[in-house]
Amino acid sequence: MARCAVRPKTNMERFGEELRIERERRKVTLQTVCAMTKVSVRHLEALEEDRLDELPGGVFRKGIVKSYLVAIGLEESPWIEKLERNLREIEATAASDNDWVEFAENVRRNRSSETRNANQRWFGVGLMVMGLGGLGWILWHFVLHSRLSL
Repeated sequence: MARCAVRPKTNMERFGEELRIERERRKVTLQTVCAMTKVSVRHLEALEEDRLDELPGGVFRKGIVKSYLVAIGLEESPWIEKLERNLREIEATAASDNDWVEFAENVRRNRSSETRNANQRWFGVGLMVMGLGGLGWILWHFVLHSRLSL
């Protein structure tokens, strides 16, 4: 029987979980946080489940986190630093994933241009053969043929 290894959560996967634990420890419900912050429960759940990509971006995401922290009584600065570290990790991971996508796209582009270059090369070879054949015929017809006729 094969076993599945449980992968430990990274820091960026623990951020929301730590927030949820702190909220529950303080016995504050999500509905209470929602009422205090005017942030939808859907966004608060996404935050606690580390689905930061489902939150609005930029200053709105940071504003949601700050409102959440105030609502449950946590100090902002260390948590905002954690959030920013996590976002940098996410961006670095996404950038490395994008590197592979970009690499694959470059390979595809180069292969199609190689095919196009090969077709152009054979077209050039054909033109050169036709030109040499025409030159040979002209040489034979006007120079050699006229000497043989005399």
